[in-house]
Amino acid sequence: MNPNFSPTFDRLRTVLLRDYPIKPSAVTPDAALESLGIDSLGVAELLFNIEDEFKISVPAEPVTLASVGDVAAFIDGLVATQHAPQMAPDKPELAAVTGL
Repeated sequence: MNPNFSPTFDRLRTVLLRDYPIKPSAVTPDAALESLGIDSLGVAELLFNIEDEFKISVPAEPVTLASVGDVAAFIDGLVATQHAPQMAPDKPELAAVTGL
């Protein structure tokens, strides 16, 4: 992993290099998706691949993703909300057992 990039960026970079004919040196956070040859149809395909790679659900609402860094930040936001620890609903039976 490159110490200058986040784990999300590194995983996204792996997906991009695996699925698209892109030079590794071209994949930087500031790289525009269009400059990498990824058009709007390619972005839709990329989002499906991201769902599989990161085990997240991408919302159906359109989102503007212009650069690789934008995609990485988008992934981070989805992971934070979708993989956040779930709080158990109040369970009175547990309170009685634990004395809470």
